[in-house]
Amino acid sequence: MHGKKFSFTNLTFDIIISMQKIGTILKSFDPTRDKYISREFQSYGIYLSEELGDYKHKSLYIKLAKTIHRSILEKALSYVKDSDARNKGALFMWKLKQLRSEKKS
Repeated sequence: MHGKKFSFTNLTFDIIISMQKIGTILKSFDPTRDKYISREFQSYGIYLSEELGDYKHKSLYIKLAKTIHRSILEKALSYVKDSDARNKGALFMWKLKQLRSEKKS
């Protein structure tokens, strides 16, 4: 299992990069610690908000993580990480829109 750990407030979450069996995921699930985050896309959405420094819009990033393919989100995040933008959330949304329109074409 390859993953990245990050913390949000007092909680620590794991981002799982590789696919896992559901039994493995359920064994590592701690309902006392993870009571508000029960799905992987929720964890990834919070990871996005933390990486972009945009905690105010964490519900938006959770929705994006649920509805948009992960490869597109990763490309947009990589683009933002390489920049020195003041508003990383706005740059992320701009790049995301650009990548989605490229994919449709």
